Amino acid sequence: MDWEFGRMLRRWRDRVTPESAGVPLGGRRRASGLRREELAALAGISTDYLTRLEQGRSTSPSAQVVEALARGLRLSDAERELFFQLAGHAAPGLDVVPTRIPPSVQRLLDRLANTPVAVYDATMTLIVANAPYDALMGDTSLLRGIERNAVWRNLVGPGNRAVQTPEETAELEARLVSDLRLTASRYPADRAVGRLIGELSAQSPRFIELWEHGELEKPRESARRKVVDHPTVGHITLDCDTLVVAADDLRLMVYTAEPGTADAEKLALAVVLGTQALVE
Repeated sequence: MDWEFGRMLRRWRDRVTPESAGVPLGGRRRASGLRREELAALAGISTDYLTRLEQGRSTSPSAQVVEALARGLRLSDAERELFFQLAGHAAPGLDVVPTRIPPSVQRLLDRLANTPVAVYDATMTLIVANAPYDALMGDTSLLRGIERNAVWRNLVGPGNRAVQTPEETAELEARLVSDLRLTASRYPADRAVGRLIGELSAQSPRFIELWEHGELEKPRESARRKVVDHPTVGHITLDCDTLVVAADDLRLMVYTAEPGTADAEKLALAVVLGTQALVE
């Protein structure tokens, strides 16, 4: 069974073209499918670990790794379910926070390939970000575990490149914790949510304060206008729209600038410079 998982992993990797996965073409290729390092980057794992999975030298991938690989491989619903079974897991059910990107959302991402977009689950944990988003906000492929969670990043970690006043920061923190509380109430059986809350409680007195005494009603929408402090092109004022995919409990954060403005030119330059750096 373990060998079968690796065999199917290799077979599906060979099937996916770089173009369909949003991977930049670089250098000569001996095959049309994804290289190991390309799929590993898409899934957020090391190339060495992917190699060991394919060769059957690692035989216990976590459900999170299987989900990330299924996403990078663009598997259908039936293939995804088989992939989980081969890895020794049941595909996540309705009582678990969804992290799957359905084909309809993937098509939307493909059409926004030149626009900075990041997809978060209901706990505000980053699922995937495209190359323009990484060029604008920094390389997300290096983030691991709780580092990918926006609540942790804003209350404990380094934050992001958005420029905020102290009042805006406080509002954002309160909104993130309130949203997480609502998510926890929707998925009481999801142990990963409980672990996330436990880690945040252990690392952030501010989180405890907001969790115990913060607002209980549904949080307000975040401000659409954001100023991003890009290390190369400076401040860029952008519209940040959060699109909620209700059926899959996903959030798409989309950054755009008004055409013909200086901010649009800065955004285009940041994307070009950043994507070139990522390819190199």
